[in-house]
Amino acid sequence: MLKVEAIIRPERISQVTPALDAVGCTGYHYTNITGQGRQGGVEVFVGRGGQTAVRSSVPKTLITTVIPDELLEKVIDAILEAARSPGGGNIGDGKIFVSPVSEVVRVSSGERGAIAI
Repeated sequence: MLKVEAIIRPERISQVTPALDAVGCTGYHYTNITGQGRQGGVEVFVGRGGQTAVRSSVPKTLITTVIPDELLEKVIDAILEAARSPGGGNIGDGKIFVSPVSEVVRVSSGERGAIAI
């Protein structure tokens, strides 16, 4: 089993979740977060008179799912295709992290392992 965490632009969540569903990944959750990566900050207008300031962190969305090993490439491809900005992608489109999961336990039934996903 593998845990996949994808940090994407918030405006792309409506494309990513149907793409995950389409490849058989129906269990996931997402959270709105704020952070900074290679993109750095963004310039924003503040106050009156057109003054600008650099905001060091930007809003992102974190999608988390646990999947069977054999679904990994389909899930990664689905996220890449759905989360990438039109025209070939841009800095700030996000990152995907994959890590092993040693155990999953379903709280309601006590089932363990892949069946609990």
